[in-house]
Amino acid sequence: MFTGIIEQLGRVARTVDTAGNLTVTIEPNEMWADLSLGESVAVNGTCLTVTAWDHAGFTVDLSRETLAKTAPHWQDGHRVNLERAMTAQARFGGHVVSGHVDGVGEVLNVEARPGAYTMTLRAPAALARYLVPKGSVTVDGVSLTVVDVGGPAGSRADLRADEFTLWLVPHTLDVTTLHTWAAGTQVNLEADQMAKYAERLLLMRDWTPPTPEGAGRDAQQVGA
Repeated sequence: MFTGIIEQLGRVARTVDTAGNLTVTIEPNEMWADLSLGESVAVNGTCLTVTAWDHAGFTVDLSRETLAKTAPHWQDGHRVNLERAMTAQARFGGHVVSGHVDGVGEVLNVEARPGAYTMTLRAPAALARYLVPKGSVTVDGVSLTVVDVGGPAGSRADLRADEFTLWLVPHTLDVTTLHTWAAGTQVNLEADQMAKYAERLLLMRDWTPPTPEGAGRDAQQVGA
């Protein structure tokens, strides 16, 4: 699990395509001395397993499924947000993040404001129901607070139900890749885990498990 608090930036140093899968070498700004084989690292919000490492960087493998379901951040030279998996002793500064990308969104516009930047994004339609004003969302691995949302129970009538806004302070822009965003940028989105669990519980409350085939007949024989 992760918190959405970015530890540092990295750079895609090398990519190798193997039958549609991709092996990616990433060089952090400062390589972790205690990184270990098999460890999980969130790269732009995508939980990936370390398959090799040295003093300069580490390597991860991306399947065709991962490549198809995440934003196109895997070109040589691309800057990425990095977070190692949380420990039990760490401060929990963001929110519960699994590193499993729910969909790819798009930045619609970026506007400079005094002391902050405002951004409007559009999520895939299936994620619209998880977006609530002042709720949490993970964007390219960064834990952020949703400001306004459109649609039913939204806070701005001029936005669509799948559109939401963010306010970003200079510090966030300085320590993440978000300062590179512009209209048209594609980003990884992960909805709040709590919202998805709550939805599942509500949908399952009237569900009755199917009776195993033959169970009724066996019960009749026992009663006889």
